[in-house]
Amino acid sequence: MDLKTLTEINAPSGHEQAIRRALLEELKAKGHKPYLDRMGNVIVVKEGKGGAPRKRVMVAAHMDEVGLIVSGHTEGGFLQVKAAGGIDPRVLISKRVLVGDDNLPGVIGAMAIHLQTPADRARVMGYRDIVVDIGAADKKEAEKLAPIGTYISFDTPYVAYGEGYACAKAFDDRVGCWSILKLLEEDLNCDLVAAFVSEEEVGCRGASGAAFSQEPDVGIVLEGTTCNNLGNVPEVSQVCKAGEGVAVSFMDGASIGNRALFRKALEVAEKEGICHQVKSSVSGGNDGGAIQRARDGVPVLVLSVPCRYIHSPSTVIKLSDAESQFELCKALINAL
Repeated sequence: MDLKTLTEINAPSGHEQAIRRALLEELKAKGHKPYLDRMGNVIVVKEGKGGAPRKRVMVAAHMDEVGLIVSGHTEGGFLQVKAAGGIDPRVLISKRVLVGDDNLPGVIGAMAIHLQTPADRARVMGYRDIVVDIGAADKKEAEKLAPIGTYISFDTPYVAYGEGYACAKAFDDRVGCWSILKLLEEDLNCDLVAAFVSEEEVGCRGASGAAFSQEPDVGIVLEGTTCNNLGNVPEVSQVCKAGEGVAVSFMDGASIGNRALFRKALEVAEKEGICHQVKSSVSGGNDGGAIQRARDGVPVLVLSVPCRYIHSPSTVIKLSDAESQFELCKALINAL
C-alpha cells in the first residue's frame, strides 16, 4: 500500500473504520494475522529471526488524522463544527471537505473580506465564526444529511511535486503506517509488535491500551512532526528541516527519549549512512508518552518525518525523509 492510497483514506480521530479496514485487508493479503483490540488498534506480532531470548519491540504509528465533527446546525442549513484534534481555524477557510461516510462534498465558509470591518480583520476567527456549507436548503435538511456527531475530513488529493516532495492530508501519521507496513516485510532480529493505533490526535488513547496489553521491552514511535524551515524563520525555530532525514527526538511534550536508545539511533544512523537530524525543539506530544508510562514503564524513542504545515488540509513532506525513517527504524531494531 503506497502513501497516496494511505493518505487519501478518510479517518478522523475516533472514526478510524476506513483506514482500519484497509490495513486489515492489506495485512491479511500479505499473510499476516492481525489482531483487533478493544480500542480499535490493529496489532500484528512477527517473531524475529534472532536466537532466544529476543527483545520484544513495539513499533507504533497512529491511524487517525485531524478533522472536524458536526456540533450543530444553523437555520440556513449550514453545519457548525468543532475540531477533532488540534487544528488552527485560520488554516480552514474556503477548504473543501467531505462530510460523513457518504463523502458528501462541502466547503468551509466564513464572512467574505468585503463585509469585514477593520476590527474583524484584526481578530483571529475561531470555530464559532466558521461553518460548513453542504448546499442544504435549511436546518431540517442539514440535520438529515449530517447529524450532530458526523465526522468531516479534508478533501485533499495526494500530489507529488518539485524535487521529491509530496503534498497530502494525513501524512501525520500515515507516513508512519507506511513505514510499519514495510517493516513487516523485513526479517528482523527482534520480535516485532507492529501497532497501528487509534485516537492519537485526541489524547494518545489507543497506544495506552496497546502498550499495556503487549508489554514490549522497547517502544519506537514512528510519527510526523512539525517542520518550520520556511526560509524566513530563524534556524533555532525551525524544529527540523525537510530533506535532511528522519528527526530523532531527545524529548517532547509527552516523553523523554531513552538515553541509550537515543544514542544508539544516532550511532546506527552514522554507521549505516542514513540521513538523519536531531529534532531541535521540545514541543508537541505523541504516543511515546503513552507507551513510556505503560505498566511499569517502557524505554521509548520517537523517529519522525518532518511535515511542513502539519495539522492542516495540506501537509508537505520530502519523500526521502519517509524512506530514512523506515531505514533507521529497521537498522535500530536489528542493532538492539
